[in-house]
Amino acid sequence: MAEFASDKIRNVTILGHGSSGKTSLVEALLFNGGGSSRVGRVEDGSTVADWDPEEQRRGISINLSVVPVQFEDTKLNLVDTPGYLDFVGEVISGLGVSEAGLVLLDSVAGVEVGTELAWEQLDGVNKPRLIFVNKMDRENANFETAVASATETFDGTILPFQLPIGSGEEFEGIVNLVDMKAYMGSEGAVAEIPSEMDDAVEEARQNLVDAAAETDDELIMKYLEGEELTEEEVRQGLRQGVQGGQIIPVFCGSAIQNIGLFSLVRALRSYVPSPADTIVEVPNGEEDVEAISADPDGAVTAYVFKTIVDRYVGRMSYVRVFSGALAVDSSATIQRSGDRVKIQNLFHVSGKELDAVTSLQAGDIGVITKMDGLKTSDTLSDQQLTLPSPEYPKPLYSVAVMPATKADSAKMGQGLQALAEENPTLQVEYVTATKQNILQGMGDTHIDVAIRSLDSKFGVKVDTAVPRVPYQETVTRPASAHYRHKKQTGGAGQFADVELRVEPMDRGDGFAYDSEVFGGAIPSVFIPSIEKGIRQILDQGVIAGFPIVDVKAVVFDGKHHPVDSKDIAFQTAGREVFKIAMQEARPVLLEPIYTMRVTVPDEFMGDVMGDLNNRRGRVLGMENRNNRAIINAEIPLAEILRYGTDLRSMTQGRGIYTIEFGRYEPVPSHLADQVISQSKEEEGEQE
Repeated sequence: MAEFASDKIRNVTILGHGSSGKTSLVEALLFNGGGSSRVGRVEDGSTVADWDPEEQRRGISINLSVVPVQFEDTKLNLVDTPGYLDFVGEVISGLGVSEAGLVLLDSVAGVEVGTELAWEQLDGVNKPRLIFVNKMDRENANFETAVASATETFDGTILPFQLPIGSGEEFEGIVNLVDMKAYMGSEGAVAEIPSEMDDAVEEARQNLVDAAAETDDELIMKYLEGEELTEEEVRQGLRQGVQGGQIIPVFCGSAIQNIGLFSLVRALRSYVPSPADTIVEVPNGEEDVEAISADPDGAVTAYVFKTIVDRYVGRMSYVRVFSGALAVDSSATIQRSGDRVKIQNLFHVSGKELDAVTSLQAGDIGVITKMDGLKTSDTLSDQQLTLPSPEYPKPLYSVAVMPATKADSAKMGQGLQALAEENPTLQVEYVTATKQNILQGMGDTHIDVAIRSLDSKFGVKVDTAVPRVPYQETVTRPASAHYRHKKQTGGAGQFADVELRVEPMDRGDGFAYDSEVFGGAIPSVFIPSIEKGIRQILDQGVIAGFPIVDVKAVVFDGKHHPVDSKDIAFQTAGREVFKIAMQEARPVLLEPIYTMRVTVPDEFMGDVMGDLNNRRGRVLGMENRNNRAIINAEIPLAEILRYGTDLRSMTQGRGIYTIEFGRYEPVPSHLADQVISQSKEEEGEQE
């Protein structure tokens, strides 16, 4: 594909609920633009965008995919994103490098939960959006109902720019309300507007002209004075309104039948801002802000928005050039590390196909390969500027992972880290409290895909289990204990006598150690030895094997022997006296409490509230927004380890939630006994 100037590039992210036809639309647009010789089908696993074997196996998009489409003198970089909620990180990454979003609606289903999530992401980055009502050829397709569902759900002036001619099997084409022409069939042949649509077209056209006039002071004055706006003035007003976010245009068609798509691609060219029209503000110091424009002659500034580790190609870094031009054999600095690197391999990308190029112009998207020091969210720049990275949601679903064999054990850590680099919403953590490696993601499907990728990409097989809850142990009252360690083996013996007190501390204070020994009862050289012995069991606990926190240990008396007292003896005495004191101080288990925000359609609110109460949740408040209830609650982690699956069942897949760690609280005594008993059973099995 040829090079395009910044003002001839359009970067558009395709969003919507799963199965709304995003990938099929991209495939049809690519075919229309001459980028492929046939239209691939999702069902056959033959599309350009869904190139990953796992995507083809499941029949859904998992990764974002960049597919460039050439239309006349314009290059459209279409960023196809998954509609499944588990892969929202790909949507966020795609929006970070696009100037606008194209939101697909199913003509029968209208707004769905995935549509709402996509809209929220667009709101978060404050970017213009367009709506495409797809599948107008479906039985029971209803353009008016789909548009009404968007108008009721979302804010803003949602306005049809087209009307469908027929629906279902009788869907034939579209009426363009801007140029007042009808376009029929897959070729978009110009035709007369059907006379039976005259009233609907006239009303819709008037709404369009009204909206166009309201975007510009001069146009509204002319309009109010009774003058007719020219077609160019209408286009100008609409373009200004769409790019400014005041107007959200609605188009329609069928990706499968390839009807309405020539009109759609013309609209994308007309209404989506080009990189040349966009200014990106970048923090420069604590208060200063640097404005970055798509200046082809400016200093190079590029952003890495996705990483793929391929066993054949190596590391593939997807980049968007915001300023200047990236060129082969040129150098730039990775701002995170300060490393100066040389660009050696540069490509245009279409799905999985790479096309070698000598440069990437400002505003364009491409791939750098085999640059190991480059990571997702890195900025490559000749200036000391770091482009802001998106905020990704916190993981909701976790599994404990164990290597299936000893051979897998050596490779597991490296493979997990590579997966986390590829996907910012995957996290890997070793939890000391439970002695488990935890893989965290957005849902069960997300994790399942990651586990399969671990095997197919890195040759690592793992077993999984539900993670253990990372409980903690603490005390609720002061208590003292005495322990004497005496050992005689024929030669030099061991002797240490320690009296120690434990005291509870405030939540989050950890562990503290002090000495009140006076008069040399225990020489000062052995005071650290006692602490060393105590610290040996802080991670092991004394009642259920969990870490000990928020406890202060104070040595207040003891005895020593001038010959037999030594470091190891006081370590042993310190460890044992601390255990005894802990048992006397009424120890309790602490459990992690999370704050939760659950968003569900109003009709499911009662079921969800009841379920939260059954899970020992505390509802903190509620609010209503766009026919959806938002419930804020606090709930123990032990009760929500698999909450996502249960919430989907309760809400027909329409509920979503977020969680964030809050604090630790004591476990109710009847539940604590169960946890302690289970922990001892597991410890016995391991022995």
